[in-house]
Amino acid sequence: MHSTEFLCRSLLFVFIFEALCGLQGCSFSDSSKSFSDSSSAIFSSGSSSPDGDNSYETEIADYTAAYVKSTSDVTDYRAFFKGIGDIAAEKGINNWPNNEETYKAIGMGLRKANIKGFSYDTYKRNFAGSNVNKMQSIEDGYDD
Repeated sequence: MHSTEFLCRSLLFVFIFEALCGLQGCSFSDSSKSFSDSSSAIFSSGSSSPDGDNSYETEIADYTAAYVKSTSDVTDYRAFFKGIGDIAAEKGINNWPNNEETYKAIGMGLRKANIKGFSYDTYKRNFAGSNVNKMQSIEDGYDD
């Protein structure tokens, strides 16, 4: 995905989110934090699955591998993250975007799908939203 296309999609997402919040009477600034603010608190809580096993990581890794193997040249990251959210909800994980296990499992899935080189770097950056801590967790999962 080209950076301009990614930027356009990101701006569209923000616009839609703000419009929906406006309809519900909330403001974008009150309901969210910037990436830079949230990155300092990343992984501060809820990093393990409530059931105490690794089935969450396994399901996320399997889902990631299947998703990247089945996508065409243009990856629909919103659809990918919706699937991650669905798995997390089934496992009782409420804050999956800030859950270190989520990103380690994504890395495991990229390794399982045999994603390497430029493709790996692109997926890692896009799945992590360019967040350094999340990218490191993806690397950790890939290298395990």
